[in-house]
Amino acid sequence: MQTTTLLTVAGLVLVATSLVVVGDTAGKLLTQGGVSPVFVAWARFALGALIILPLSGIHIGEIRNFLNPKVVMRAVFIAGGICSILTALRSEPIANVFGAFFIGPMVSYILAVVFLKEPITKLRTILLLIGFLGVMLVVKPGFGATPGIGFALLAGCFYGAYLTMTRAISGDLRPRFLLLSQLVVGAILLAPIGATSPWPEPSRTAYLLILTSAVASAMGNYLLVRASRMASATIIAPFIYNQLFAATILGVLVFDELPDAVSLLGLVLIALSGFGTLLAVRRQDLGRV
Repeated sequence: MQTTTLLTVAGLVLVATSLVVVGDTAGKLLTQGGVSPVFVAWARFALGALIILPLSGIHIGEIRNFLNPKVVMRAVFIAGGICSILTALRSEPIANVFGAFFIGPMVSYILAVVFLKEPITKLRTILLLIGFLGVMLVVKPGFGATPGIGFALLAGCFYGAYLTMTRAISGDLRPRFLLLSQLVVGAILLAPIGATSPWPEPSRTAYLLILTSAVASAMGNYLLVRASRMASATIIAPFIYNQLFAATILGVLVFDELPDAVSLLGLVLIALSGFGTLLAVRRQDLGRV
């Protein structure tokens, strides 16, 4: 890959992951103000679908794919993940939530081995165990673990299942259709609870936060789709861990939340695990692992 293209991909993914964190930051402000996490999730999916629709290139022949059981199940996983992470953000520091959330890649690895019959390699397994140790340092099971962190772990499990389902059907459907389908189906699934939950008090601030949550998340995911067309997942993967750093920075700037020393160590281990996994996968692709 040319250096210029690599820099473009890196820039897209770094902006995309930062936008996702901005969307979750807006969601955290809403839920801390008493707004239901399910309402915030539903509004994000519904507005996101309206934003992405004109960019999706959808055509009539693809409409039947919205009823594909795998497409629906994938949307269930991402909707469950968003509801869970927004519930966690209501009470927990944003950096800690993202640290616990990154159990997702480990869940995805296990599911891919079991259901997709992907091969196990010693190096990647060791790196994932290092990442798991990092998650445990953030979660602190039995030593201050809270229900909010439990929801963050649940969000990560949903996300791991979502990643596995994406890999299972990515060869059959267009990336932009996959993005649109998760937004449309997610909005429909959450509507019975989300749309009927108490809406925030009408105010410019509330509307701005809802719009920011939806737009930032939708555009972040759209940029990730654009990046995925320019480079392989193995190149994109390590830059996803920018979410940890973006969450830490926004946590300090917006909420005055600085993770404690143990949590910071855990975040570093998670990031090292991610970048190490990149090197392991690239070596495997070259036949050296």
